Amino acid sequence: MKKILTFIGLAIMSSSLYSQGSPDYGSGLKVNLNSEGDKFIRFILWDQFWLRNSQMNPGSMVGGEPTDNTWSLGNRRLRALTYAQISKRYMILLHFGINNQTFVNGGAPGTTGTGGNGNGKKTQLFFHDAWNEYAVLLPGEAGKFSLTLGAGLHYYMGLSRMTMGSTLNFLTVDSPIFSWPLIDNSDQFARQLGMFAKGKYGKFEYRLSLNKPFATDMVPVNVTDPSRAVAVDNNGNPSFSKAGYFEYQFLDEESNALPFKVGSYLGTKKVFNIGAGFYHQADGTRTSVNSNVEKHDITLLAVDAFADIPLGNAKNKMAVSAYAGYYNYQFGPNYIRNLGTMNIAATDPNFTGQKAIAGPGNLQPMIGTGNVIYAQAGLLLPNQAEKPKVRIQPFAAYTRKSFEAFDKSSSQFDVGANWFIDGHHAKITTQYSTRPVYYSPTDSPKSKGEFIVQFQIYL
Repeated sequence: MKKILTFIGLAIMSSSLYSQGSPDYGSGLKVNLNSEGDKFIRFILWDQFWLRNSQMNPGSMVGGEPTDNTWSLGNRRLRALTYAQISKRYMILLHFGINNQTFVNGGAPGTTGTGGNGNGKKTQLFFHDAWNEYAVLLPGEAGKFSLTLGAGLHYYMGLSRMTMGSTLNFLTVDSPIFSWPLIDNSDQFARQLGMFAKGKYGKFEYRLSLNKPFATDMVPVNVTDPSRAVAVDNNGNPSFSKAGYFEYQFLDEESNALPFKVGSYLGTKKVFNIGAGFYHQADGTRTSVNSNVEKHDITLLAVDAFADIPLGNAKNKMAVSAYAGYYNYQFGPNYIRNLGTMNIAATDPNFTGQKAIAGPGNLQPMIGTGNVIYAQAGLLLPNQAEKPKVRIQPFAAYTRKSFEAFDKSSSQFDVGANWFIDGHHAKITTQYSTRPVYYSPTDSPKSKGEFIVQFQIYL
């Protein structure tokens, strides 16, 4: 009986990984290691390529030339992932690739100029994930309860569904980024070194981790007025971080074989979940007032909900996908972090006008002490043919950020559509996004825009 349950569990695990894609895809690039198919190696390969037009923040230049609007091309992600189920209890996973390579940046570390390792060329290949895990209690061995333990460089970072989102099946063109609040500071591209536990009890799913954050060493600016102190990332010899995410799955159960949460199932499942999560690290940031350095804890909390529901007549294959989340971030006084995805611009030293506080290009205040409200929704339009050449999913998203560093909150939106040629396996996404541009901490922000066309394929 246990062997039967194990085989069923593995079949469900495998199918859930591609259930949001094409029905013709099957089990993907998979090599069975035994005749039963419960020992195997799976390979996943993908590329996300961007064509983009960006309104630049004032005082920007690209390639040494001042500009306020620029077209660009770039590899947002070029990745490979493989995992091996070498027994019913033991799995190993490796995930590596490159990110954010453009014509002008993202090249090999420490290289400049026009030569073989110059601007944007030979970008660094690195591991995103590398962990082993062992199933202590398989489904069915202890009633409704299951438990798996693992260790390595991992993505079980708690906090929210978006924090552990899959990059293969976003509803919008990309993550809202703020949901990776430590991105490339005390983590390695949203991962940390540590140990994790995951499992289920019926429809309740849990994920917990204990990690050693990567060291940060920014020096805080010394101020004389405590109200003007600004926390920066400096954790010295880092304390262990604790993270967790807890979710109740009211309708269809989702796989927890891998950490990557699906963004849109395209109506292949009927899902409604609510969740809550946290991340905490003691003494993660520092401020300096009158040359007295004070340490501050990083405490991050979130609650969210996700739904992916088929609509109407089954033959039309319509579906609605939606997500909403509330995030409360405490990094220390006035903490703010300005980020811009694949930012290609530098500061124009000769610009004499009013510059954006965030800096040049598409930089914006992305993460900070304060609150963020985020919501997205999309509608998979009805299928008018037995095998349509293209399926369309319009979507919209809204973000409201209220950061301590600014007197006024900001609002921004994304609107676009997915054009599915073969589910998420081959799709084109078009999206227009706005971002807030602050010229003063006390004034309301202005707005700039960006248009993106993404070409995605994964196998």
